[in-house]
Amino acid sequence: MEQIISIDRMEHAVALFGSFDENIKMIENEYGVHVIGRDSELKISGEAENVSKAVKVIDNLLGFINKGENLSEQNIRYCMSLVNEGSEEKIQELSTDCICITSKGKPVKPKTLGQKRYCKCIAENTITIGVGPAGTGKTYLAVAMAVTAFRAKQVNRIILTRPAVEAGEKLGFLPGDLQSKVDPYLRPLYDALFDMLGAETYHRYVERGNIEVAPLAYMRGRTLDDSFIILDEAQNTTREQMKMFLTRLGFNSKMVITGDITQIDLPGGAKSGLVDCIKVLKDIKDIKSITFSEKDVVRHHLVQDIIKAYAKTGERRKNDRK
Repeated sequence: MEQIISIDRMEHAVALFGSFDENIKMIENEYGVHVIGRDSELKISGEAENVSKAVKVIDNLLGFINKGENLSEQNIRYCMSLVNEGSEEKIQELSTDCICITSKGKPVKPKTLGQKRYCKCIAENTITIGVGPAGTGKTYLAVAMAVTAFRAKQVNRIILTRPAVEAGEKLGFLPGDLQSKVDPYLRPLYDALFDMLGAETYHRYVERGNIEVAPLAYMRGRTLDDSFIILDEAQNTTREQMKMFLTRLGFNSKMVITGDITQIDLPGGAKSGLVDCIKVLKDIKDIKSITFSEKDVVRHHLVQDIIKAYAKTGERRKNDRK
């Protein structure tokens, strides 16, 4: 079977094919089709069902290009996954306004439907809980939303915190004073802020007290008004720590709690405060929980495969124990 797609502008065809035709090769490999570009037309040939899917993917990618979006391996693979499950009508929902501009002028946008739901939840709720595997953008998007709220003067401060739980390492063996011992735990939060604000602006806001990055223990005994507060790696909080953190909420503040319940590093099999709070708070209005899947991973495509493989092995071990 053959199908022909017309392309209005040559630059759209160039963007669609990508460097060394890498974008089109990805589609050809996925569906076992051949795509040939001549003048302002694309000819797709192969088995009928596969040609139909490839055409849907290409049509949607051209829709992205029309709206000024850049194609990447990640959004092409995500587009193919939605077409494969028959959800192609949802693809154009991803073309959305950016939520933040980085210090280098790069727009930050949700790249998956899960990420879009997450950003919407943060905007509409006082407390948002984002749970999912590594690489789903939980922390990065929360920081982007915090910077947007700060720039719009909706809040006066951004507070980022993490529990300093040792993942197989001991704090005492690290060199330096307490701050230099905990800094490695907070590094991903620094990195996200540096990206959004630039190092110079970040340091200026820290000196003024507008931005604070600190271990969770530093939150005890405080009430946080007019603040956007992000608790990262929340799976490594105890129930008591989570309750302590949640009760820091002050007036005109917003909280985002992120974590991956498959990566709990608490000693002695202690119950995770994140797992607990999702159950305890599920019926409270203005608190919303969002769960990401491996489809929302926006890192290298192998990360999705690794997460799936570990999930399968985990299920097998659980069944073996039964």
